[in-house]
Amino acid sequence: MSQALYNPFEDLIFDEHFCFLSGTLTTEKMTVFPQWLMDHFKFGDERIEMMDKAKSYNYEDLELPCSPEVKQAFDALDVKIKAAYEKGYEGMAALDELFIFQWTGRMVYGLLYYEMVYERNRLQKKGEEFELSPALKDRFSNFHLMMQSIIEPISFVGKKPWSIVVFPLKYSADIFSYRDDAINLMFSFGVNGFGFVACLQDNGVIKEKNKEVLQKIEGHVLHPLQFEELYARFHYSDYILNYKPEYDVQNLNDKITIEVKEGEKEPMFGFWNEDIFSQLLSNYWSVYGITKDDILQPQRPPLSFLENPYTKEFVNPETIALPF
Repeated sequence: MSQALYNPFEDLIFDEHFCFLSGTLTTEKMTVFPQWLMDHFKFGDERIEMMDKAKSYNYEDLELPCSPEVKQAFDALDVKIKAAYEKGYEGMAALDELFIFQWTGRMVYGLLYYEMVYERNRLQKKGEEFELSPALKDRFSNFHLMMQSIIEPISFVGKKPWSIVVFPLKYSADIFSYRDDAINLMFSFGVNGFGFVACLQDNGVIKEKNKEVLQKIEGHVLHPLQFEELYARFHYSDYILNYKPEYDVQNLNDKITIEVKEGEKEPMFGFWNEDIFSQLLSNYWSVYGITKDDILQPQRPPLSFLENPYTKEFVNPETIALPF
């Protein structure tokens, strides 16, 4: 490993002939979403839209070029995740967070890869050059490097570069819910038995910001409304995050270590705007018919199903009458 590892964001290389993770020439492919997951929940033939809503794909048609080594590594990871999944919350909570990061990262990076290809092709048709801001290049490059830990001797020293929270969750059987934000490297996953929320490149600061409500959640099986609200809080926290995650990357004796650099003393988060947050939350709660006007009413604190708006006590999931 005397040479630097592959980084497609340096020259914006997203070519079907190069493995998405290692950069080696290949003719093999792997699905963005694990095949067992699509088979179990039968969503392979459903459609997923790109960010601008102008292009969509069947989930099962989303594929990444990959080397045999990379495919084998993710197949082995799938075996671990599936075994944990079958044990429910206890199985998932016992997993090393690195495995959840890698498994979630596969889907998030796969969607990001398709966004990159789509945007590049769209601009090329207009005769324009495809570019990314330095900040995005840096964020995606770091994420890609960390993903390579599944095939390379990469270890994380001290504080983890992500916020991952796993908790018990009550859904009707066979319901599968997920949300993603590929640009901001976020993902949520919920089924009957457990859910998790992952911010894949925040150095743990979003989990720290929400530690009080996370402490209140402990020991409870969340209602889906609470799960959606928690992800909305994580998502909006990421939106107002005034903090650039930085890392000390060392390559010694053919092993790479990644250590989080502590941020500056300035405030990490901008102003929390209840109007914007309520709009975001209403998007997640729309299936229950809850609107922004229901959440944000004049002369009242914002509606919450995680904490009593007046006392800040945790809302017992069993007291929520809405279906799950």
